[in-house]
Amino acid sequence: MALEVKPLGFPFDALEPHIDAKTMEIHHGKHYATYVNNYNDALKKQPDLDGKPLHDVLAKDCAIVKEEIKTAVRNNGGGAHNHALFWEILNPAGKSGAEPVGRLADAIKSTFGSFAQFKEKFETAGKTRFGSGWAWLVKKGDQVEVISTPNQDSPLMQGSFPVIGLDVWEHAYYLKYQNRRPDYISAWWNVVNWKVAEDRFGRAK
Repeated sequence: MALEVKPLGFPFDALEPHIDAKTMEIHHGKHYATYVNNYNDALKKQPDLDGKPLHDVLAKDCAIVKEEIKTAVRNNGGGAHNHALFWEILNPAGKSGAEPVGRLADAIKSTFGSFAQFKEKFETAGKTRFGSGWAWLVKKGDQVEVISTPNQDSPLMQGSFPVIGLDVWEHAYYLKYQNRRPDYISAWWNVVNWKVAEDRFGRAK
């Protein structure tokens, strides 16, 4: 069964003024959909992966994927998985809550000292990612850490479970923020759904 495009779950303009409607429309309907379609096309050359959960395909640096399609699966499967998570942890402005909750909040405080110190480390990961990529809060074992990955690489490829992820590809912000990536990152905190992040943290393995 082919991988499907995950619905956004809210109107394109629901994240205004922090993320603009046109960016969300293009980001979801063009970029994300292309990753899903290209991933499905790549799997035609390895039918035994059809229907296998995407996180299993990406695990251990795409270990179960044939070499001839590994780059296509890494880029497009990673892009599909990363974006599905990105939509999941976004919430319409003003309805999210400003800080983490529950056990995730405890883990962040224990690891980083405070939410403010975590934010600083996370923002640095996003600002200093050269070119295209992502900033992540991941859970690995019993620990949480901040990492960044290039292109559409997923933390799953490194054995980590992504709790929240921030897309710092230019397509995620350029229409509104142009080259001001730090402004986009600062605005993004306003639309993080910490309840969903806590749920993800709780089911991380």
